[in-house]
Order: sequence, then structure tokens, then C-alpha cells
Amino acid sequence: MANRVIIIKPLISEKSTKMAENTVLNQYTFVVERSANKIEIRKAVEKKFGVTVVSVNTSVRPGKNKSRVVKGRYVHGKTAPIKKAFVTVAEGQFIEGFYGETAEVEEINAEA
Repeated sequence: MANRVIIIKPLISEKSTKMAENTVLNQYTFVVERSANKIEIRKAVEKKFGVTVVSVNTSVRPGKNKSRVVKGRYVHGKTAPIKKAFVTVAEGQFIEGFYGETAEVEEINAEA
């Protein structure tokens, strides 16, 4: 873990939001570096957010082949593969600021 970024960004989707808000699951989803293992991910989350991690599950989504037509010719390419980490936090704990500034703006708008 020598000076490398393990947690790239939180993965915000409808499903990940429901998992984070559920008090029984208490799971958060992150996009992490492909070479990071579960122990490194656990230590990085505990250090960055100050919570106790119960378990870490990972999955790798392979890149997809894409093609499109540009100026009458086919251009082929591939999307980047990503590694996702599903982090379960101890009961009664939560990661504050997981949703970023947009969630705070929505809460302020809802109150007004």
C-alpha cells in the first residue's frame, strides 16, 4: 500500500443506494484499483472513513467491445474493465458523505 490510490470513487447507483440505506445490509460500493486485494481495501476504507469493516466482497466487470461509424469507417475500441468492492460496515456505523455534495443539495431542496 505504498502511496497508491486503492479507492478510486464510490459507485452510486439505485441499487447501491438501497444497500447503503438498508440498516440490515449496511453495504457500500466502491470502484477500486484492479490490483488491490480485499485486505488492502479493508484497511483503506477503515483508514479513510473511520469505520469498522465486517467483510469485503469484490467483482471484476470485464471491458466490453464497442464499435461505431466515424466518417464512413468503422472504429473499434474497448471500454475499460473495473473492479467493484462491496464493503459491509459494522452494525450501527455508517459512512458519512458517501453520496457526496449532491445528496446534501437534494436534502436542502426537499426541506424548502
